[in-house]
Amino acid sequence: MPATLSQQIAVDFNQMMGQGNEHMWIEVIQKMDDVYADLLRYQVELEEKNVALEEAQQFIRGILTSMMDVLTVCDLSGWIQQSNKALSELTEKSEEHFIGTAIFSLFDQKSQATIRTCLEQARLGKASEHEVSIVDAKGAPLPLVIRCSPQFDHEGKLIGMVLIGRPVGELRKAYNELNQAHLELKEAQNQLVQSEKMASLGRLVAGVAHELNNPISFVHSNMYAIKKYGYRLREYIDALHQQVGDDVCRDLRKSLRIDRILDDIPSLVDGGLEGTMRVSSIVQDLRRYSTSHREQKNRFDLLDVVRNAAKWVTKASRIQAQLSIEGEPVVVRSYEGFVHQVIVNLIQNSLDAMEQKKERKIDVRCFKQEQCANITIRDYGSGISDEHLLRIFDPFFTTKEVGKGTGLGLYVSYGLIVEQCGGQMTAENHPGGGAVFTVSLPLESGEKDAS
Repeated sequence: MPATLSQQIAVDFNQMMGQGNEHMWIEVIQKMDDVYADLLRYQVELEEKNVALEEAQQFIRGILTSMMDVLTVCDLSGWIQQSNKALSELTEKSEEHFIGTAIFSLFDQKSQATIRTCLEQARLGKASEHEVSIVDAKGAPLPLVIRCSPQFDHEGKLIGMVLIGRPVGELRKAYNELNQAHLELKEAQNQLVQSEKMASLGRLVAGVAHELNNPISFVHSNMYAIKKYGYRLREYIDALHQQVGDDVCRDLRKSLRIDRILDDIPSLVDGGLEGTMRVSSIVQDLRRYSTSHREQKNRFDLLDVVRNAAKWVTKASRIQAQLSIEGEPVVVRSYEGFVHQVIVNLIQNSLDAMEQKKERKIDVRCFKQEQCANITIRDYGSGISDEHLLRIFDPFFTTKEVGKGTGLGLYVSYGLIVEQCGGQMTAENHPGGGAVFTVSLPLESGEKDAS
């Protein structure tokens, strides 16, 4: 109880005793009890706040201790006010050692200028990020990525700077983990590519069946004719063996058309061979198109591949269009199967874009330009909106109705041309209407010199 209050109570007590007023004395005692109760309550509240403050300090210190990143707090002049365990472990010095030392002393000479810049930015209330080198326990520079932020007190007043840094080794570990995730993503992408190829292959089954049916029927008819001709030749030979007369042989030769048969046999055999070669070529194209393994690069005529791909699509598609293919033979060295698939996808997209149009036309042009072989495929549809042009090669992006498109055709085609074949693919709108897709492939060295 304050001395002045005790003295006042004593004075009041003497006066009351002198006057013999017991009622006043009781009131004084009650007031003293009230004051004492208030003091007890204030003491309890103060102790509770002290406990809460200690818990908050312990909580903050626990966080600072568990942080793997280096943390340092300094005032606006650069004097360290607080650090954490990570800095102590890095430098093998206690946290108390850094209190009151200059923050610049933690870094090598080259990095001190950067720290001064950070401090200047903090004085302006701005945060900044830099890569510096801190001096470790052995005196060697250790690369560190830091972020410097201004520090404010409870009233919003700027009082210092907070520096948080992470060793580059930790970032490298994070990068390796990110790279592993990227490899797994590429593997998933390859599986999506294979799925899209199988989906495209399914759309072309009808055209493939038609292509196979013609040469097989051709070979079957020729072989059947050769079989009938064989019977006649056997009859003719048997007659010769029976030593019939010359006149009879001549008449028999004429009636059986032996001369004509002998003349037809070479062409029939050649036709059979041609048919089997066509079947073999189609089967090879089918295997190359559907395989999940990368083929070897080979030289091929780009114009022939374009014509072959266009023939596949037009025979298999229910949407018919007037197809115009122009250009010159251009020999490239690349993955023929990949290029074939991309052309199939682009022509199929052009047909889909004109499904609601009465007049359907597709212009395909193959030509050389500088050191590239170019293929342009233009449709006469509605074109591509500006917002869709920016996303047209994104995975799973499609403007088709649900169930009519996976959104992977252009994404897969772009990946095959850019990543696998080392080329480029672009999309734009034609001034005369419709969309234009351009595929550019690098020419091999011989073609570059020739051009």
